[in-house]
Formats: sequence, C-alpha cells, structure tokens
Amino acid sequence: QVQVVESGGGLVQAGGSLSLSCTASGSIFRLIAMGWYRQAPGNQREAVADVNSGGSTNYADSVKGRFTISRGDAQNTVYLQMNNLKPEDTALYYCNARGYTNLVDVFDSWGQGTQVTVSS
Repeated sequence: QVQVVESGGGLVQAGGSLSLSCTASGSIFRLIAMGWYRQAPGNQREAVADVNSGGSTNYADSVKGRFTISRGDAQNTVYLQMNNLKPEDTALYYCNARGYTNLVDVFDSWGQGTQVTVSS
C-alpha cells in the first residue's frame, strides 16, 4: 500500500501566496509521477500541476506563471508554491502519486486533500 499525505493550505487574501507539500510512503518500488489536483464545490476535479520521474512538469493554463511544482531531495516528496492567488483558486487540493509497487503492479494513490481558500 502507498499512502499520500498533504500539508499546507489555509486562508489567504487575493494576491497572496501559499505552499503545499506532499509525501508518498509505503510500498514504492518506482514512482512515475506526482501531481496536484483541485476540486471546487460543484466542479469536477481538475489537474493543476504534475512532475514525472524525469523532472518534466505540466501545468494547467489557469495556473501557469503563478504556481510552481517541485520535487524534494527525496523523490517521493513534491511541493506546490502558489503565488498571486485568486479567489477562483479556492478549492480542495489533492496530491496524487502514481508508480509501481514492484516490477509489475501499479499504484495510483490520493491524499485526503487540503483546503485552500482565497478571499477577495
């Protein structure tokens, strides 16, 4: 089993910054990618940013230039630095980790989510 735990988040005024962190632990043989998703009330979960094992990153158009995803020294940790936050960034942010638990079995694990609220 692979566990994913997020931390960070909170309440901030528009234009402010917040940082999220996420660690995956457990039966990890090899990580493929880790990423952040978010879900606002009444909306579907959407991808925010991800980074693969090679270090390549992807961002949603809505956060490009404002959010930065990075990996920690331990490859199973990722961070999301969020700058110039907008009220529309308000959502529950989830961390996702995908990889292999051995040579053949894959995992796709989610954290419990951390709330980000941006006031106008």
